[in-house]
Amino acid sequence: MGAAKMSARRRRAVPWLVLGLWIVVLVAVSPFASKLADVQRDRAVDYLPASADSTQVAKIQERLPGGEATQMVVVYHRDGGLTAADKATAAGQIGRIADAHTLTAEPRGIASKDGTTVMYPVASTEPGTDEKARDRLVNDVRDIAKGEDGLGVEVGGEGALATDAGEVYDSLGGPLLYTTAAVVALLLIVIYRSPLLWLVPLGVAGMSEFLARAVAYGLNQGFGTSVTGQSGGIMTILVFGAGTDYALLLVSRYREELRRTERPYDAMAAALKGCGPAVVASSGTVAAGLLCLLAADLNSSRGMGPLGTVGVLVALAAMMTLLPAVLVLLGRRVFWPLVPRYGSTPKVRRSLFAAMGSSAGRRPLTVLAGGAVLLGALALGVLNLPGSLKQEDSFTSKPDAVAAMGTLAEAYPERGTQPVTVITPADRADATLATVRGTQGVDSARKERTGDGWTEISVTAKDAPQSAGETATIKALRAELDGSYVGGPSAQQLDLKDTNSRDRMIVVPIVLVSVLLILVVLLRSLVAPLLLVAAVVAVWAAALGIGGLVFGPVFGFEGTDPGLGLLSFVFLVALGVDYGIFLMHRMREESLAGAEPVTAALTALRTTGGVIASAGLVLAATFAVLTNMPLVQLVELGFVIAVGVLLDTFLVRTYLVTSAAVALRRKVWWPGALSREPEPPVRAERQPEPV
Repeated sequence: MGAAKMSARRRRAVPWLVLGLWIVVLVAVSPFASKLADVQRDRAVDYLPASADSTQVAKIQERLPGGEATQMVVVYHRDGGLTAADKATAAGQIGRIADAHTLTAEPRGIASKDGTTVMYPVASTEPGTDEKARDRLVNDVRDIAKGEDGLGVEVGGEGALATDAGEVYDSLGGPLLYTTAAVVALLLIVIYRSPLLWLVPLGVAGMSEFLARAVAYGLNQGFGTSVTGQSGGIMTILVFGAGTDYALLLVSRYREELRRTERPYDAMAAALKGCGPAVVASSGTVAAGLLCLLAADLNSSRGMGPLGTVGVLVALAAMMTLLPAVLVLLGRRVFWPLVPRYGSTPKVRRSLFAAMGSSAGRRPLTVLAGGAVLLGALALGVLNLPGSLKQEDSFTSKPDAVAAMGTLAEAYPERGTQPVTVITPADRADATLATVRGTQGVDSARKERTGDGWTEISVTAKDAPQSAGETATIKALRAELDGSYVGGPSAQQLDLKDTNSRDRMIVVPIVLVSVLLILVVLLRSLVAPLLLVAAVVAVWAAALGIGGLVFGPVFGFEGTDPGLGLLSFVFLVALGVDYGIFLMHRMREESLAGAEPVTAALTALRTTGGVIASAGLVLAATFAVLTNMPLVQLVELGFVIAVGVLLDTFLVRTYLVTSAAVALRRKVWWPGALSREPEPPVRAERQPEPV
């Protein structure tokens, strides 16, 4: 009797203890969670490759007198041609800008050949590395440079573009969080058909996101992990997407156990024992895949690895501790009106996944061949992907800086309109300047600042920004100049493209090997892990191919983000294997219970198909939220991952993997013990009856 009372007290105390502990933790970290936005940086150096020339230029510029220079171009334009009054207005406004701010050089107007435009390059070191001061400078220049009587005035250049991009990134936090939460809430209401139940996982996911922000801030302060608008947004998506997926699996298993177990505490313990290992293993696989991004040379990719891992692991901790505690405290009534009564039997219906399993079971090889052909055909769309994304094409709308770049491109098609920066040792500045001026493709060059042993040289190319001609000029400068660094906006874009290609060659194999090893240990097989990895790679290729079919023709995008291939691969492989683990773990569980291979595969699909489909829909919807963001690279990444998750959920995971398991039968578990035929039961020899 005493033992029974102690057990009852424990059942009542443990959930309250867990809930209290979470409240204490959230209160303790609240001062740090709100500081994550303060350490978010979206400067070029925060995205650039760690070892690239353009990164070294940006770092050395910070140490020059006045710090990093803010480069702008003030553009005056009139379609019918600039009048004398227009030119006087422009000169007067530029004079006021020079009087109000300390500029690195006196601005000189450069008129276009057709007489419609005059541009004034303007640079100031007043802000240094302070992004807020940079934004104030750019906005002040825009306040002074105003058009009148049909005279158009735009402020572009690297500094203005950084300010416009910063405003976009700053605007992501709130809308991204609220939109994601709203999408998840809507889907949970549809899935659960309960006025109360959907609030529990959504609330737990919100608390997870709050804690993840605090942990991310701690990583930044303790280890210098870079935090950008992109990585912070992805972390929020992962917390809600992956966390809700884990909640769906746990709640589904908990509902089953409530029909078999009288007390909610015991039912939850059985549910955690049943699905907990698969959830922990799948989240560990996602975390391991994301941590492989630490091998990337690109700062933005390398910083996204730890932040994404934090999001997944914090979501796992919350869904395996806080969610069970809250559900147990609320009892069965949280499922109202579809309350799972003790001893009741759910209505047996022929589900979609049972029908899909039947067709896969009857003709597994035909299904496999058809699916492979379909995925291969979709993957051919990769050939239609647009070229590398230019800076001016990275926004879904046109901020002032992008409009200025468009005006410059039309008015000055024959020359560069943004500087290429050369940083050279100060004792070789004159010789370097002479070499620069003699390099093919250079229109003009001049020294600007000297300090800390370095001299800055501003170079104007003969060709338009990010054109093939300007790219050739940058490569020629780097080849000619030994011991100097070549940077600037166009050089940064070139380095981003080259480094992403290098990162793909290194990170992709690491991800594949890491995920494969984890699956081998988890499933105790070689064939099943190879099957799952091959499936997710096929999904990635097909999703990227669909992107190639719609990015240009449908969305009107002028380019593809250089990092799209690598990031979409890491996320789709890690998250796709996540669902594969749920299916194969249940298949292995059925096989261990004595089911025949075909029966085990079809039973696993029938029992997990619905919850995996729900989880896939939620995850795809959360990443689809990115398609509503104002940055092309986020739209492209969100689209590819969302499409890939849907392909994986409704085609690859259900039809192809199940068909392969049916076709391979016990060989899918080779060389593990399950791959061998069970020995027939041994019959006892009949003894002769005694006489």
